[in-house]
Amino acid sequence: MRMNRPRPVRRWRALSKPQRTELYVRWSLYAVALVQPVVTLGVVAGSFGHGGVTGAESAVAVAGSLAAAALNGALVRVGMAAYLGRRPRPYAWVAVTGAVSAAVSVAELLLGPPVEAESASFPLTVSVLTMTFWIAATAVALSTLETAVAAVAGLLLVALPLLLTGAPPGFVAGLLTGCLLGSSIAACTARGSAWTAKVVWELDAAREAQARLAVAEERLRFSRDLHDVLGRNLATIALKSELAVQLARRGRPEAVDQMTEVQRIAQDSQREVREVVRGYRTVELHTELSGAASVLRAANVDCRTELSGADGLPAAAQSVLGWVVREAATNVLRHSEAANCRFRLRVSGGTALLEVENDGVPAVPPPRAEGAGSGLRGLGERLAAHGGTLSTADGGPGRFRLTAELPIDTVEFEK
Repeated sequence: MRMNRPRPVRRWRALSKPQRTELYVRWSLYAVALVQPVVTLGVVAGSFGHGGVTGAESAVAVAGSLAAAALNGALVRVGMAAYLGRRPRPYAWVAVTGAVSAAVSVAELLLGPPVEAESASFPLTVSVLTMTFWIAATAVALSTLETAVAAVAGLLLVALPLLLTGAPPGFVAGLLTGCLLGSSIAACTARGSAWTAKVVWELDAAREAQARLAVAEERLRFSRDLHDVLGRNLATIALKSELAVQLARRGRPEAVDQMTEVQRIAQDSQREVREVVRGYRTVELHTELSGAASVLRAANVDCRTELSGADGLPAAAQSVLGWVVREAATNVLRHSEAANCRFRLRVSGGTALLEVENDGVPAVPPPRAEGAGSGLRGLGERLAAHGGTLSTADGGPGRFRLTAELPIDTVEFEK
């Protein structure tokens, strides 16, 4: 009996890999934003009573860091959506959050002792931390150039009151330079995390596009073959039929010869179409395995094959099992986020057993459109027509196993 997992675990397993990556990145950035008041409380606890830190300074630092952290978290939320192309860039959020962070920094510096005093380390530390966290959050929401402009503008808002209160310009310039260096590192880290989520989404979209292109390419090949076979013959039939009509109207006996020729061409066309369809429907096991492995590896799926006794299989049996490989590879690409896939064939006792197992199966399968999902059903009918069976089973958490069993000695295959 399967144990009921906690709801958060079920929700996590129901997410695709890009969704998991984005969720991880989001909460990592949220956690960084929430670190700001924790660090500020540590600075308050370490400085209170040791450097002339007043209660007003501590209150402003704690309350300001809480407000700035909440706004930074909201900025990260809307900024990630903008970075992933789901909404416009949140310039208003950046401006509001930057204004609050600058106000907290300026208030802390003005309430504290002069910046050149030995006891000014507390307000300076709080101010630098506040502006650094805001710049890191801004890097997620805006482009690199816009982030640099916003950072310089925010730091100038902090520097201007200091200069007006008589702070040495050299000291202010050094403070701004150090803050820019520290915030640049924080901004690169935050932007790199968001970039990781974006790349994963782009890879997922490329993978789906690759599967669709493979199907489209096969349709084009089939339509091209049909056009090459039928195009000329149908044109000839049309011309000869028209000629036969004209001859029949004139009472010429050659009309019979023309219609006989039309009949011959139509029969040849029918035979050629059957050959095209037969060639399209006939598959070879080794070819299908190589093609499936190539497509899956191109989709960044580690594909492995284990064959035992495949060389001794008759051509008809290989054709049926080749269809199993083709359908299984299609299902792996369309219905899973697989990282590993294995094809294993065993032949013993007059029976061929083909197993296909992959991971990356969501705990809650996505809803299917009406009329979809007939591939496995049709594959089961194909196997049943030759005395075989098709079964599916869970191969473990997040895994799926497809098993095809086919008799090769007692069943007569169609030509």
